[in-house]
Amino acid sequence: MVNNSMRKLCPNLDKEGGLETVLEVPIPEEMFNKMGSNAVLRWHNMRNLMRAQHHHRSSAADKWASVTNPLSSGSSSSGGTTNNIDQFMLLLKLVGSAFIPYRVQLDRAITKPIKDGSIEASTAKYIVQQYLAATGGLSALNSINSMYAVGQVKMEVASDGVQQQNNEPAKRSCEAGGFVLWQKNPDLWYLELVVSGHKISAGSDGKIAWSQSSSNSNATRGPPRPLRRFFQGLDPRSTANLFLNTVCIGEKTIQNEDCFILKLDTCSEILKAQSTPNTEVVHHTIWGYFSQRTGLLIQFEDTKLIRMKTPVGDESVFYETSMESVLEDYRIVDGINIAHGGKTSASLYRYGKTLKRKWKLEETWKIEEVDFNICGLSFDYFLPPAEAVKKGNEPYENGI
Repeated sequence: MVNNSMRKLCPNLDKEGGLETVLEVPIPEEMFNKMGSNAVLRWHNMRNLMRAQHHHRSSAADKWASVTNPLSSGSSSSGGTTNNIDQFMLLLKLVGSAFIPYRVQLDRAITKPIKDGSIEASTAKYIVQQYLAATGGLSALNSINSMYAVGQVKMEVASDGVQQQNNEPAKRSCEAGGFVLWQKNPDLWYLELVVSGHKISAGSDGKIAWSQSSSNSNATRGPPRPLRRFFQGLDPRSTANLFLNTVCIGEKTIQNEDCFILKLDTCSEILKAQSTPNTEVVHHTIWGYFSQRTGLLIQFEDTKLIRMKTPVGDESVFYETSMESVLEDYRIVDGINIAHGGKTSASLYRYGKTLKRKWKLEETWKIEEVDFNICGLSFDYFLPPAEAVKKGNEPYENGI
């Protein structure tokens, strides 16, 4: 599991005795120790990170680049380095700020008559009711109108491409980071994630969802959707809402827990709405594994297939992503049962007529702080960046 210590303050390096600066995203001690060979250098690099000097290529970034593209490792060209870092950011966004295709309608009743529908659908509704009771009850969940969470992550990435040189084993690297997450009902949220000197920002203002990385100032935008991380034990109400119209397809043992399996296939209308002229979302399927003993969500899993048109010719490139999150360490916070740790295993498989490549990434996370009903959390906290707003009625990008 990740280290417990996180740094929240940066000293004033310009004025002796000056006030310390509160970090927007607290970082783990492990990440801070890798930011330089001595304390002075670490603090200077920390200040550079705070000043958003994102184009600085640190040794840690180079190490990530060699892992995400081992076929190009050792290349000294700046173009190769840029391409490697872009691949790293793609993997970081895949796990750190993934989206779920359904808008969570929190003003909709969570409970529905169990007898309506098939046996599989009725069983799923009963399981969701047990989950609601296990996470604090409907009354407690309905009292929540906003949330704040701080956590730390440790990410390990490996490239085991189908076409490897010299049959070398997959290269791996492990880096630490931290994140801050804000949410306000019904579908306003904002995430900042920092790993190895790279930053991902993502959010939703209820009209669009957007994502932006430190390596590219251009923000990608799409229809409003919830962040996948909410369904990793942080937002029981949204989780219950998501699985309300699913079916129970069987049972499975997860982490020595006998679980019911609930399955949700994204309908064609939603898939079409999230596609673009050059990108087709072929399918997006979600599974939830709920403990028969406790009623809690033990594992959250989803797979997605995207077909992208190539700039030349009629060929297509397919991107298949699979993510599996195991939730652990449930604790009561203000009457709500929240998962405070877990691990996500993700894979990205790119294939086509001539392109075949696969990456794997694992994220271990731990929630350090979580609080509800935040005073003064206004709509202004969730405004998208200007780049996303300027695009107006342009088609959504395939980035999200």
